[in-house]
Amino acid sequence: MISRTNYTIQRAKAADRRSPFAGDRHFVTALYRGLEILRCYRPGDGALGNQELAKRSGLPKATVSRLTYTLSKVGYLVYVSIEAKYRIGVPVLGLGYACLGGMKIREVMQPHLQKLADYAGNGALIALGARDDLTVTYIACARSAGVISLQLNVGSRISLARSSIGRAYLAATGDDEREELMDRLREHYGERWPAIRKGISRSIQEIRSQGFCVNTGDWHPHINAVAVPFRLALPDAPVFAIVCGGPSHILGAERLRKSIGPRLLAMVNNVASCADVDLTLQSRRPDRGAMIKKQRR
Repeated sequence: MISRTNYTIQRAKAADRRSPFAGDRHFVTALYRGLEILRCYRPGDGALGNQELAKRSGLPKATVSRLTYTLSKVGYLVYVSIEAKYRIGVPVLGLGYACLGGMKIREVMQPHLQKLADYAGNGALIALGARDDLTVTYIACARSAGVISLQLNVGSRISLARSSIGRAYLAATGDDEREELMDRLREHYGERWPAIRKGISRSIQEIRSQGFCVNTGDWHPHINAVAVPFRLALPDAPVFAIVCGGPSHILGAERLRKSIGPRLLAMVNNVASCADVDLTLQSRRPDRGAMIKKQRR
């Protein structure tokens, strides 16, 4: 089985020095830092020590020590005394399921993803993802039967800059957001950035000209993939992206361009045009206050 270590973001700037909402008196920096600690964990990590968490988050070790102590007291982290490290606690899992449960689009997309995965065959993986900082997190997956398959599942985080699904997102997002993300990616990749930027530009051009982009080896030398951005036909709808990927000897570039890509695009266009408003990330429930006022009239 082909496996791939989930993409880890090494913060470009130390979280202590970075101020994402400078001057906002309502912004709680301590809460932000605590959440940054939780974001450091990824599938397969097990327990992590304060030193590891400090390196990943960019926070001083003394700050990390206070945060992990607090998080362990309320159950979001569990202290493993024999290792002197912390692992993720069950309450975090509850938050994750609450998030997934609110994404009705997953339920609608799942049969479409599976149908395309079965068509692609030989262990191909189809995934729906949304941006999480400088990564794309899979929120729904489907795979066809096969001996070889990518070992990625719901919750896996993939590079925003080097993957086809990440580049599809960058192509579909607004100009201001894209410019901000490109600046952060440039700082993150340093000397590697010119080559990566070239790949991103190529993928954006492909999205604009044919609706999908193909990635042959930029994410992994033996993995090919094709991706399409996906946005519901609703005001302020969030941007998603869908990818079909697999070993390069199974999903060749020509097949991705001539067969899988067009089918993926047709599927996205069909779902996006008929999806109901309840499929968005945010519930469109009537405002309770407005309902009470209406009843009093």
